[in-house]
Amino acid sequence: MAVYNYDVVVLGAGPAGEGAAVNAAKLGRRVAMVEERNMVGGNCVHLGTIPSKALRYSVKQIIQFNTNPMFRVISEPRDFSFPDVLKSAEAVINLQVRSRHSYYARNRIDLFYGKGSFADANTIELVNADGAVDRLVTREVIIATGSRPYRPADIDFNHPRIYDSDTILKLNHTPRTLIIYGAGVIGCEYASIFCGLGVKVDLIHNRDRLLSFLDDEISDALSYHLRANMALIRNNEEYEKVEGLKDGGVVLHLKSGKKIKADAFLWCNGRTGNTDGLGLENVGLQANSRGQLTVDEHYRTEVPNIYAAGDVIGWPSLASAAFDQGRSAAGNIVENDSWRFVDDVPTGIYTIPEISSLGKTERELTAERVPYEVGQAFFKNTARAQISGEPVGMLKILFHRETLQVLGIHCFGDQASEIVHIGQAIMNQKGEANTIKYFVNTTFNYPTMAEAYRVAALDGLGRLF
Repeated sequence: MAVYNYDVVVLGAGPAGEGAAVNAAKLGRRVAMVEERNMVGGNCVHLGTIPSKALRYSVKQIIQFNTNPMFRVISEPRDFSFPDVLKSAEAVINLQVRSRHSYYARNRIDLFYGKGSFADANTIELVNADGAVDRLVTREVIIATGSRPYRPADIDFNHPRIYDSDTILKLNHTPRTLIIYGAGVIGCEYASIFCGLGVKVDLIHNRDRLLSFLDDEISDALSYHLRANMALIRNNEEYEKVEGLKDGGVVLHLKSGKKIKADAFLWCNGRTGNTDGLGLENVGLQANSRGQLTVDEHYRTEVPNIYAAGDVIGWPSLASAAFDQGRSAAGNIVENDSWRFVDDVPTGIYTIPEISSLGKTERELTAERVPYEVGQAFFKNTARAQISGEPVGMLKILFHRETLQVLGIHCFGDQASEIVHIGQAIMNQKGEANTIKYFVNTTFNYPTMAEAYRVAALDGLGRLF
């Protein structure tokens, strides 16, 4: 058994772990990364964010090819199989692994591949693929082991047509019909992807509207466009059982008495933190019922030298936030102000069209009795959207009627996750710098999608009296 000594050991090479390891190394600490998979990147690169967004981009290109009249001169509309589309995602994954591996080499971070667990608060026991055991002795540990799809015990995920959001990437055919259970962010994104491939989707949701945390107008727009692309949305429904048929199909039995049959079933209802097998009991830590750890605003757990970041701590469970949480956890170890509590997180939802938002919704402002006004810009009226053939969508700015402070940015349409960052920058300014007048008094390139801010600001100011 080999024994190694470090200042910081990070468990998990996803975005949170990468951010933590690189920042700790740059701050002068000797760092080791322990990753159970034999490649860096975590679930973000291999199973979640990167594959699904690469899939979405490819499907979006297919839709453009099949709907743009210009391409009819070249070829008739074409069908693409799900396995074909997956190939583009595999290429992106390989590029991501190579670039991320270079970060560890460049910052002289030691990589260990294998399963790491706590022997005590300062010792990580590492078992590699060959069964060899090493020990890493360290001052601090940062847990960044991520999450995985929650799997109810009463659903047979061994059935060849029953998938979760990880195993769907192994789908080797294109189903004609698909049931997606769970209409959260992941469920809605995959509904968009499969609808774009011409699959008839039943999207089952246990609430009364999709993505209820969004602005109502944006949520309604998403529902409309999913339905327009052959998705049947069934709200306020819960499953009773999922029956995998011998002929390969699946029947979903709902508590309402409905039965729905499809070629395949995709479970997208909840995630579980990857804390089992970490030996938490050896350091006095306990995960909650969803496998998540509790941390304070410094990302420290109840054990002073053990930190946690990313999906393993729950909200917001986004790759963007996880990276910054990891950096902040490492910064807290050094205590030189190189940290922050990550709460300014824009929502990015990669449906087709995509969605992004930040700040208050109209529903929230109304409940809080805040005197606000609305400025809107519809993409169909902007030159750039007309040129690119992406007329669907809108930008909505919510602002205080009296102070003109920007209170919320909500965007639906092509490049929404990029467009929102302009509003985010202004919302983060102090005092008079954060008002809707900025968008009126700033010259935007023309034609751009960004000029929607000017259009929306003028629209909103025109409503004041």
